[in-house]
Amino acid sequence: MWSRNSLLAAALMAIALPAFAGGGEVEVTAERKKICAKAEARFKKVFPDYKPEQGVVIVKLYKYNFCPTNLTVAPGTKVRWINVDRRTSHSVWMKEAGIEESERFFPEEIWEHTFTESGAYPYLCGPHWEQENMRGYVKVAE
Repeated sequence: MWSRNSLLAAALMAIALPAFAGGGEVEVTAERKKICAKAEARFKKVFPDYKPEQGVVIVKLYKYNFCPTNLTVAPGTKVRWINVDRRTSHSVWMKEAGIEESERFFPEEIWEHTFTESGAYPYLCGPHWEQENMRGYVKVAE
């Protein structure tokens, strides 16, 4: 039997947590494209010696955006999120997939996850999804 308090808690959780109806891609606006171009420039400045790695895809976190916002990768791909902001910490949380929120990571720090199963993985930045709409999407397909 649901108590009044448990119903209230469930309602508050539904309001407080983002919904990813259908697990679809996040809209990429012209503004977001400009920010992602700046994120790429910042990444090259901060990591001038970075060499691409086989099976690793980089997502830059910058100005409350994931860049690129939407990815399609093969199973076995490691996605490496790198914070290229100057002052802000972020997290990555794949709530719908049951993957716990990462620790907050600060400028020039990383968090990574290897996707082993096909599917849709909408994700967000725990501290910034609501006010800043900081969300991303990974589709894992054969």
